[in-house]
Amino acid sequence: MSYQRIDRISEEVRREVDRIIREELNDPRVSGTFSITRAEVTRDLRYAKIFVSVLEDEKRDDLLRALKSAAGYIRRALGRSMLIRYSPELSFVKDENIAYGVHIAKVLADAQKTEGRIEDGADPQP
Repeated sequence: MSYQRIDRISEEVRREVDRIIREELNDPRVSGTFSITRAEVTRDLRYAKIFVSVLEDEKRDDLLRALKSAAGYIRRALGRSMLIRYSPELSFVKDENIAYGVHIAKVLADAQKTEGRIEDGADPQP
């Protein structure tokens, strides 16, 4: 199976899981600001790792627990909505990429401020 096909299936799984969670899942723990950033489906289509990014730190653990407990329901709904041979077993993982990006942006902004002070006439460290 080509990698392009796996990539297309992974993207379709990501879109469908996001739709199912937002429209069909009626769990009060699944609320707030979150996004399904990506999905990685194995080549045999048996397993899928779903990466979830949550902006509110205090709700992250509750949201992941709710998604893990609803994985069977989401898998069944995914199997009904997609025409693939196997409905993959889902595992939800927290995605730290957005938080890491915010951290890097802050570090770059601090470095830029420091560089601006050095150019304004402050003596750099020898």
